[in-house]
Amino acid sequence: MGKIVAISNQKGGVGKTTTAINLGACLARAGHQVLAVDADPQGNLTSGVGQKQYEGPTIYDAVMGVAAASDQGWTLPVLETPIERLKLVPADRDLAGAEVELVNQSDREGRLRRLLEPLRDQFAFLLVDTPPSLGLLTLNALVAADTVLIPLHCEYFALEGLADLLATLKRVRSALNPRLDIEGVLLTMYGDRTNLGQQVAREIRGFFDDKVFETVIPRNIRLAEAPSHGMPVVLYDARSRGAEAYTNLAQELLSRNGSVS
Repeated sequence: MGKIVAISNQKGGVGKTTTAINLGACLARAGHQVLAVDADPQGNLTSGVGQKQYEGPTIYDAVMGVAAASDQGWTLPVLETPIERLKLVPADRDLAGAEVELVNQSDREGRLRRLLEPLRDQFAFLLVDTPPSLGLLTLNALVAADTVLIPLHCEYFALEGLADLLATLKRVRSALNPRLDIEGVLLTMYGDRTNLGQQVAREIRGFFDDKVFETVIPRNIRLAEAPSHGMPVVLYDARSRGAEAYTNLAQELLSRNGSVS
């Protein structure tokens, strides 16, 4: 059975989409079937794996029950990507409407779970990229997920708002998804040459203890450039520090889950 991991933090610019793209690519290159699910109306995950021009059905159609039905019910559109074994559920700006349209719908928090559950036997990991908010789309991801991976930017305000996310996780566990756990906290945009970066990293590790991944994601220009070319950094520049960091993260995640490629 595949593991569903929501990549979430209500703060923007912390590396959620970058992590979904590059962790997914590295897990796939390690030999695992991976599904990257774009649950953010910005659609950056979709464009970041080379599907910017896609105009077919998206996650919005499936979540709202509009996509073509099969014997199993609603189906998610699953696309190929440039990485072998990495598949994509695309999103576009229409998904922004779901936040409003779902409010009065039945099972409004559980739509994504119903769509992802049938896909567990096809993928080892299902990575869900979420919006920078704690709205219904993020809530759907947390209800569907087994665990949540939290990227944290190594800056002064890194822990700001984190209490809200942790409180939301607690509410989701108590009311909607008792199995939800923290997969790990990922330090992103880390500058090891600055006292501030080192101080923030120490504070985060002191707060979360062993939940923090040993791997840190550095500031890296090749990592920042890769999405504009519609590819993960391991395709854009496999020798870059960013590619090396996400390769290490994938191996650490596999090790934590008892499966080292």
